[in-house]
Amino acid sequence: MSGPTPFAHRLMDAPVEGGQLPHAGATLAELAALLRAALARGLHGLCFSAYLPGQSPDLNTQLGEAQILARLEMIRPCTRWVRTFSCTDGNERTPRLAHRLGLKTLVGAWLGTDRAKNEVELQSAIEVARAGHADVLAVGNEVLLREDLPESELVDYLRRAKAALPGVPISYVDAYYLFCQHPGLVEACDVLLANCYPFWEYCALEHSLAYMKEMYARVERVAGGRRVIISETGWPSAGTPVGAAVPSEENALRYLLATLEWTGAAGIDLFYFSAFDEAWKAGPEGDRGVTWGLWDQDGKPKYGV
Repeated sequence: MSGPTPFAHRLMDAPVEGGQLPHAGATLAELAALLRAALARGLHGLCFSAYLPGQSPDLNTQLGEAQILARLEMIRPCTRWVRTFSCTDGNERTPRLAHRLGLKTLVGAWLGTDRAKNEVELQSAIEVARAGHADVLAVGNEVLLREDLPESELVDYLRRAKAALPGVPISYVDAYYLFCQHPGLVEACDVLLANCYPFWEYCALEHSLAYMKEMYARVERVAGGRRVIISETGWPSAGTPVGAAVPSEENALRYLLATLEWTGAAGIDLFYFSAFDEAWKAGPEGDRGVTWGLWDQDGKPKYGV
């Protein structure tokens, strides 16, 4: 629902040095053709929410089944999984509809500072999973990053979900480095869902793949044999730069293609952020927060998808 807090953390004082990204000499049209071929093969996963312009979770927009289904139909040919962020305000319909279309689901329960709302989210997520529509359940997204709850409360939510849902993999999503700082959280997860954003850590495009590889490696070192999934990564196609990280269509394409080639070769599961541009994110993240999608906010394909 909301992306990583800008400037929240840096991997190290200087960017990780890395070689040239693949397809360095390719034109924008050639990059778009490579992306079309990748999408025809199918991505592992896309981060998904069905909000249209003028709608947002902050407005408590109630999402209808027809709207969700129409958006899922757009992305179905391009992905095998969808990741959702909430199980309230109609978002709880998305996993069932995704399964109807043959997609697997990483279902999210949104946790924040409002404990009453957290209870509604958790119980709704448990109902979705008991109905058989959660292939993985993520209880909370960037809760520690936002400092919404202490680790002890977060772990308690995870334990309650596990007790209610034997056989369903239970996890939690946060910035990669927080798993390194919270071993108790790692122990509470069946798999680790790490958000890896070189962009938000000021990283220039040419170093971004090496930077993300180090992010992933740090989580893998503390995983204790658990599978590590990249639950979010991406690059905006327009907006204000963050340090040396410059949004543009070409940079977004180069980053996505490099990411897909690495994760595909390494056998790493990846959920790309995101399916659609989200106009409502201009509030928390500024102009750079609204252009992360492969489709624009009106559902029109970007990059010739």
